[in-house]
Amino acid sequence: MNQSIKKLFLLSAALISISANAQKNDAILNTAQVQQAIARGAIVWDVRDEKSFLEGHIPGAINVGEVGSVLRDPNKEDYIATEKIQKIFNDAGLSVNRDIVVYGARGNPYAYFGLYTIQYFGGKQAQIYHDGFDGWKSAGLPIQKERQTSAPVAVTLVPQTQLVVSNEEMAKLAQSKSVQILDVRTTDEYSGKDVRAIRGGHIPNSVNIPFEDNWQDPTTAIKLSKKQLTDNAGMSLKNEADLKKLYANLDPDKETVVYCQSGVRAAETAVVLKNLGFKKVKVYDSSWLGWGNNLKAPVADESFLNVGALNAKMSAMQNKINQLEEALKAKNN
Repeated sequence: MNQSIKKLFLLSAALISISANAQKNDAILNTAQVQQAIARGAIVWDVRDEKSFLEGHIPGAINVGEVGSVLRDPNKEDYIATEKIQKIFNDAGLSVNRDIVVYGARGNPYAYFGLYTIQYFGGKQAQIYHDGFDGWKSAGLPIQKERQTSAPVAVTLVPQTQLVVSNEEMAKLAQSKSVQILDVRTTDEYSGKDVRAIRGGHIPNSVNIPFEDNWQDPTTAIKLSKKQLTDNAGMSLKNEADLKKLYANLDPDKETVVYCQSGVRAAETAVVLKNLGFKKVKVYDSSWLGWGNNLKAPVADESFLNVGALNAKMSAMQNKINQLEEALKAKNN
């Protein structure tokens, strides 16, 4: 190969590489990338509750309240009517047609649920800030406390049903060897020890990788609850090499269905998998609430909710509350 041809070849390779990197659109952003997105005019959506939002948020962020409560039916934990969500978004100026950055607390799966919601209703330019407000604050960046109003928009939301798996579809996919099913709940939920529906257990042939395993320290939430830690830095994502190792036994070319209890934790892992190059990733929308409560659906490690024992525990708890209230009254008198 003469020098001229060699130089031309190297130049072409470099241009291809630059083009590929320019087209790459990672869904998970770091702090610097969030700053760049804001500079180019992206909408920033804070999915936390209003109290947390007003205590401090990324300047200019939109907030409609805690996303899991505002956009979902409290019983089924499915979306409320599309027209209601559309009104909430339009009134807040949250256009799914725009460039959007979604964030919450570091590692909180509800931020991923917010991203999933934007994508489900037709948004194609949404990304997530995994480290969220915690990452922003620890970087020493400006914080805003007052609510900033945005001009309302008029966007029609169109559900993209091809992105999710329904109960009927899941019943068929669970019997297919060409689909890999990933359960991202805790090991106790997966084994049937922790029952959060009529039945406990898991979908037959599903693989269990808890969503917390995406974090640098999967035990961070537990340690925080026990006051063994003072911050949630351990909820930051593992690096790409460690994430690839975590999912090494899954085939990135196979259709992958992710589920949890109601689809929220599944949304986080689904985004991580897509970022790793998994080509066909869907969320089982109803997740275990849909499967475990369907007595016709097959369950591995099946267990049942003991309603009598649950009522007894609730009754005992209420008695303790009554005793405490009486003790407080006696003390105040």
